[in-house]
Amino acid sequence: MDTKNIINGSQERLITGLVLLGIAIVIVAVDALSEHHFLTWLALGVIAFFAFDETVKMLRIENKKIYIYAALAWVAALFYPTPEILTFGVLVVILSVMAFKNNVEYKLLFPILYPLAPMLFLLALPEDFGIEYLVWLVFIVGMTDTAAYYTGKSIGVTLFSPVSPKKTWEGFYAGVTAGTIFGVVVGMFMVSFWAALIISVSVSLSSVFGDLFESYIKRSAGVKDSGNILPGHGGMLDRADGYLFGAVVMVILLRILSN
Repeated sequence: MDTKNIINGSQERLITGLVLLGIAIVIVAVDALSEHHFLTWLALGVIAFFAFDETVKMLRIENKKIYIYAALAWVAALFYPTPEILTFGVLVVILSVMAFKNNVEYKLLFPILYPLAPMLFLLALPEDFGIEYLVWLVFIVGMTDTAAYYTGKSIGVTLFSPVSPKKTWEGFYAGVTAGTIFGVVVGMFMVSFWAALIISVSVSLSSVFGDLFESYIKRSAGVKDSGNILPGHGGMLDRADGYLFGAVVMVILLRILSN
C-alpha cells in the first residue's frame, strides 16, 4: 500500500486527530496562565468519564455505583496535591463497602485500576510538575502512535503480538524510535539530556503496551472498538490507551530523576 492510499484511507482519523489537537492547544494555552489548571482538570475529566464508561460496558458491570466512586475521586483530585494517591482511597472505600455487605465483587475494582488510576497519574503531570510536562507526554505518545501506525500500514509484515494482528514489529521499532527522538528534543527544555532520554524511551515503550493492553480488553469483550465517539479512532479509550500507561511511567520516573 503506497503513502497516498494510506493517507486517503485514514482521512477521517486525521481530521479527528487535528480537531482534538486544536482543542488541546487552546486548553493548554489558556490553562498555562492558571495556577490550578482547572480547564485541564475538566478536559481530562471528560476523557476519564468516557474511557471509564467504555470500560464498564466492555466488562458488563451492572453495579452503577462505581460511577459515583470514580466521580468523587475526580472531584477530590481538583484539590488534592498528589492525585494518583487517591486511587488507594477509592479502593479502600469500595473494599470496605463490599466487606460490610458481605458481597465482594472483584470485577468492580478493575475500572478503578484501569482507566481511573492512570487518568489520575495523567492529571498529576500538570498539577505536580507543570502543564509543559503534559505537552511532553503528548509529543512522545503521539509520535510513537503516528509513526507505528503509518509504518505498520506501509511496510509492516511481522506480527508483533497475537493480541493485535494489526500491530507489527516494523511499526513498533519506528514508533519507539520516533517517540524517543522527538521526546528527547522536547524534554531537554525541562530536564537533562539523560533524563529526557530515559523518560522518552520508557514512556514510548509503555505507550505501545498500553495500546496492546486495551486491545486485549477489547478482544476479551469481543468488540472492535471501545466506543464510537471519535470518528476514525473509535472510543475515547482507543485514543487514550497509550497515554494511560505512558503517564504512569512518566510520573514515576520524574519523581526519581528530578530529585
